[in-house]
Amino acid sequence: MSTLHDFTAKTLDGKPCDLSAYKGKLALLVNTASECGLTPQYAGLEALHKKFQGKGLAVLGFPCNQFGAQEPGTAAEIGAFCQKNYGVSFQMFNKIEVNGAGAPPLYQWLKKEAAGSGSAEDIEWNFAKFLVGADGHVVRRYKATVKPEALAADIEALLA
Repeated sequence: MSTLHDFTAKTLDGKPCDLSAYKGKLALLVNTASECGLTPQYAGLEALHKKFQGKGLAVLGFPCNQFGAQEPGTAAEIGAFCQKNYGVSFQMFNKIEVNGAGAPPLYQWLKKEAAGSGSAEDIEWNFAKFLVGADGHVVRRYKATVKPEALAADIEALLA
């Protein structure tokens, strides 16, 4: 059985990141977009990152252009946007697809571990969230419309 720690992903600067670096940490994985009505959630994600990073939370952002072409930028443009508009300091990764044959193994695994609405595995929209425990197993999936601040109680309970 796989865990988060069995995967790698490329950071925005194109460097491979072995996700085993997050062993022992609670991880929040989010597919993001810069031109979406939900884009202001970056502020809430950054707030969670600042509040809980010292206690063991890692927020991981995965830009995606599959929903309404709302993430058209290059890696450099995405990084600059996130920094300038939301002060994002959590780890951002290269733009990916989250649904279909082009989805990386990490997202294929996440969707199998925690299905979306009904029995659907596919990600419904930008800013779907997966909370992964320190052991690397998915704890819970949250819909895109669930604001990051609504996850604080779950995060606190898992970090306790």
